[in-house]
Amino acid sequence: MMTIKILHTADLHLDSPLASLALRDEALQARVLTASRRALEKMVDFCIAEGVAALLISGDLYDRAERSAKTAAYLSFQMDRLRQAGVRVFYIKGNHDAENPISGEIDLPGNVHVFDGRGGRVQLTPDVWVHGVSFRDRHAPESLVGKFGAPEPGAVNIAMLHTSLTGATGHDPYAPCAVADLTATGFDYWALGHIHKRQVHASAPWVVMPGNPQGRDIGEAGAKSATLLTISNGLISIAEVPTSTVEFRESRVSLAGLDDDDAVRAALRSHVQAEAATVADSAILRLTLTGATPRAWQLRRDRDIWAEALKHLCEDTGCLWIEKLTLDVTTPAAAASPNDAVAEVQALMARIASEEGFRALARQELEQLLALLPQPRRAALAPNPAAQAALLDRLTRDAALAMTAAMRGADADDAQ
Repeated sequence: MMTIKILHTADLHLDSPLASLALRDEALQARVLTASRRALEKMVDFCIAEGVAALLISGDLYDRAERSAKTAAYLSFQMDRLRQAGVRVFYIKGNHDAENPISGEIDLPGNVHVFDGRGGRVQLTPDVWVHGVSFRDRHAPESLVGKFGAPEPGAVNIAMLHTSLTGATGHDPYAPCAVADLTATGFDYWALGHIHKRQVHASAPWVVMPGNPQGRDIGEAGAKSATLLTISNGLISIAEVPTSTVEFRESRVSLAGLDDDDAVRAALRSHVQAEAATVADSAILRLTLTGATPRAWQLRRDRDIWAEALKHLCEDTGCLWIEKLTLDVTTPAAAASPNDAVAEVQALMARIASEEGFRALARQELEQLLALLPQPRRAALAPNPAAQAALLDRLTRDAALAMTAAMRGADADDAQ
């Protein structure tokens, strides 16, 4: 059996808008608005350059309720590039694809095989078969595993399925099934889609969720990839292929012990440059400043100034944009001055924050605010009562520190 390469991806959500506060920056908008397309182009380029035999797209190729003519024409062009290079494409429809109307659709090139809701199989080479089942409708409350036929004897069999498996945080159940259900079927590789985080669930046989090739918000942070299958002598090995062109990142920098603005600026510049050195293309950054520093009050008081300084530091790299600055800095412990009225007010706020009556009112306010958020964001912020209590403590503490910093005002530097 000759060596065969196959690239597996899912959840491209073509032309899906990325969600980021950094999009207020006009210089970033054009790059971000085309991120999903550029991720697809990277995969097409890879397939052509590396002699890949087939591209597997395991659902949610599209995103919006209506496909634009521009998106359809763009996709057709990329698929035709693969056709000219002799690369075949196998595609199953997921929940986002199934809900799309025909408007804006054009016929895809002949190298693209779209599996329907009845399921089927296609021979890729004499020794490799690809099986797939598409969603008929937007919702698939029952398992689709039973729609797959038997594997072809004496060959490598790959099965494509869009599924939430047994469930994942932030995802509704779609075509639910257990990993054990898949491994018991006799297929050699399950090319899954739907969950946007990469995970290899099993290796004998392979059960792989590749994750989406381009993150869409901070909840999908980190570099994204597709999965390369290499089939040699009937055995499958896998590797990650980088795909994302805009990466969401969260990082922290310690300012512990730094006692003047020059030292703070130097620490921020060094951290930003280190982040930029590891960026493949572009990254949107959420940065948290931590540590006990005599400059804590000044940093909180002049937060907007420091945020603007960080913006310029990131822009200077040519590949980083700052989305959000969080201050988690504290003042080093020291004996309070008997004449420090601000310190007395801070102590009073701390006592009030610990009273049950205040906490009950604050908890009620927080619950009302959380109820207004989308379910995935709500689950990320407060997945359980303990996390909600910790969030309440952090918000209360931050509010007290912000008020204290404001009260210190122009005298903050002298009070250190």
